[in-house]
Amino acid sequence: MAPTATAASAARAPGLLRAALLLLLRVAACRQAAAAPVARELRCLCLENLDRIHPKYIQSVKVTSPGPYCDKTEVIASLKNGQDVCLNPASPLVKMILDKLLNKSSSN
Repeated sequence: MAPTATAASAARAPGLLRAALLLLLRVAACRQAAAAPVARELRCLCLENLDRIHPKYIQSVKVTSPGPYCDKTEVIASLKNGQDVCLNPASPLVKMILDKLLNKSSSN
């Protein structure tokens, strides 16, 4: 009897493993989608843009020019808490932040 019970549990193990793996992938996908408005695919990276953010929270800024995968300029700010957010490049506050960063880097 022992070999039959072991064979039956071994047959169920891949199904349970597959179900557990799918559950983990769904949880990870939900967490990633809820946490950041920045995509990591061959398309525009910014799904949503912020018009305002206080400059003290910004660690660095990356400006992406229009290209084959996205037809608009994107401004991605890495915050001091490790989060990436997209900023509206047409916003006056974002333009001021970029000007200050450019002036700061050119004076160094």
